[in-house]
Amino acid sequence: MRGEHNRQTGKQAGPQLYADVTAKIVAELEAGRVPWVQPWDEAKAGLGLPRNAATGNAYSGINILILWSAVIERGFAAQNWLTFRQALSLGGHVRKGEKGVALVYADRFTPKAERERAAAEGEEARSVPFLKRFTVFNVAQCDGLPGELLAPPAILPECETVPAAEALIAATGAAFHVGGAMALYVPSLDRIEVPPQTAFHEPVNYYRTCFHELGHWAGHPSRLARDLSGRFGSRAYAAEELVAEMASAFVCAALGIVPTVRHADYIASWLDLLRDDERAIFRAASLASKAADFLLAFRAEGTETGAGRAA
Repeated sequence: MRGEHNRQTGKQAGPQLYADVTAKIVAELEAGRVPWVQPWDEAKAGLGLPRNAATGNAYSGINILILWSAVIERGFAAQNWLTFRQALSLGGHVRKGEKGVALVYADRFTPKAERERAAAEGEEARSVPFLKRFTVFNVAQCDGLPGELLAPPAILPECETVPAAEALIAATGAAFHVGGAMALYVPSLDRIEVPPQTAFHEPVNYYRTCFHELGHWAGHPSRLARDLSGRFGSRAYAAEELVAEMASAFVCAALGIVPTVRHADYIASWLDLLRDDERAIFRAASLASKAADFLLAFRAEGTETGAGRAA
């Protein structure tokens, strides 16, 4: 999440935060529901990434999953959120009795003693990661807000989603080989291979597949430098597939394409990963969000800049 955290109201989060969020996501997966591929046909809110209504900034990482879940569970019609104080600053207020949604703010700080030690020894000070909880409310839980904050975002017409996806793929400059029966990213060649569009029952599934592979592509050492060395069946492989699946879902949501799961057979391996490590979903969501941001940035940069970065 960018920019909207109020440090004065944030509460230090401990191991229980990891346990609470992971337990909820594990329960969803065990029930056959994938939190980053919500049943949007059952939601009142339009598809998209959740945003802070005061700043316009999109939330990121694990907070996307938490807010998507809240939108669907509570039937909110908008994906705009505010802190209690932000609602007041905009001339409105949270209605009495409304229950907010706890989000996560992650950052790092350097203790005074560490700064002094590093200065005395001529070394670089080591920072310490920390998490804080803070609470946000959907604009539907508030009264007195400006009308434009309550309106759901305009949904891109279906006839425009495919051109938008095509333009983004081209803007990345990634090397695509279209043909064959398999979709994969080959790190050693820095190349994506996908079946032709005619191999997909619905054309939009071709683009979902491309964004999954582009999620892997974004992790190349020359880009976001993730660990892509995991062999099929390993924990590292399952973790990377989890990142790519969520990255694809985030990009699809930003483009107005309903996300789906490409590899439902990986759910068992994801469950094993999350049960063994309560912080795994936090890491995966963070990496996926960074990959999605990396890819979506090409929309603004244009094809020429995108091609240069991919070289």
